[in-house]
Order: sequence, then C-alpha cells, then structure tokens
Amino acid sequence: QVQLVESGGGLVQAGGSLRLSCAASGRTFNSYNMGWFRQAPGKEREFVAAISWNGGRTKYADSVKGRFTISRDNTVFLQMSSLKPEDTAVYYCAADASTGVLRVTMYEYDYWGQGTQVTVSS
Repeated sequence: QVQLVESGGGLVQAGGSLRLSCAASGRTFNSYNMGWFRQAPGKEREFVAAISWNGGRTKYADSVKGRFTISRDNTVFLQMSSLKPEDTAVYYCAADASTGVLRVTMYEYDYWGQGTQVTVSS
C-alpha cells in the first residue's frame, strides 16, 4: 500500500513558476514508476509527466514539454515554469506498481493522492 500527499499548489501569475511535491509512504514506493496528472473543471483528467522508478526515464505531455520537469528522490517533484492560464487545474500524483513502460493513462495507475490546486492568472 502506498499513500501519496501532494503539496506546493497555489496562485501564480502567467509566466511564473511553481514546484509541486508528492510525499509517499510505503516501503515499496522506490520501486514504482510515478506520474503527475491534472484535471481542469469540466475536463477529463490528463497526463502531465511520468518518471521511472530509478529516475532514469521521463515522459511528458506535449503541452508541458520544455516547461515542466519531473524528478524524484524520496519525494516526487514537478517543477513548473512559464506557466500559462491553461495550466490551471487540480494536479494529482499517482503511483504505478510497475517498473516497465511509463504509462500515460490514468486507469493504469494504482494509487492516487488527493490533489493540489494550481491557478494561473492572466
């Protein structure tokens, strides 16, 4: 069992930066691939970024490539720069109990955090 808790969300102006954190508990956390997803009001939850269990592989949605960076140590981070109003959403951390291909579909992830709100003003 893995428990995930996100933090670091808030209100920021367009062009600004935020760093999200995902604290995980559970002794198997370090063997899981991890992902970030987001959900804007009235929209489906969408993939943002993923990182392999050892940090050696990453994957990004086209919409955030070059602006967001995912990393991990004992915590999973999402560094967000050059933020745009369309990045406004609740951001969720997720754990995939596998060490294979980095997944981009929410249904393939096994554990979820409660989410943290990110609001980007224009």
